Amino acid sequence: MLMGLFTINLGGGMAGGLQQRVDRMGVWGAGLLGVVFALAFCPVSAGLFFGALIPMAVKGNSVLLSTLYGVGTALPVVVFALILAFAAHLLGTAFKKLTAIEVWVRRITAVVMIVAGVYLIMRHNFGVNF
Repeated sequence: MLMGLFTINLGGGMAGGLQQRVDRMGVWGAGLLGVVFALAFCPVSAGLFFGALIPMAVKGNSVLLSTLYGVGTALPVVVFALILAFAAHLLGTAFKKLTAIEVWVRRITAVVMIVAGVYLIMRHNFGVNF
């Protein structure tokens, strides 16, 4: 697979129908999709928020804890998004260069792994020492 001799297609990507529905919903669709992605990528954080912090806030009649937790969780994401937004043109250029390099690095890695595998098979199975 590293050499590119064969590939496995596992699908992936957003289904066309789902993308069209989110597009029709506009800002609300983007927000709901963001919530789904946030829950998918950080289930521990969601569990802590909804399973522990919200009940504590309700019991103590304090919204401050949940607000501080939400801001503290969202702040790094917002900062990273701003960095990405303002550096998008630099990222595009870097991505193009990395894509060209990645093909050769992947092939070299494949050759090294095949050579190491042949060496280990010859050494351990046939007792040949180089």
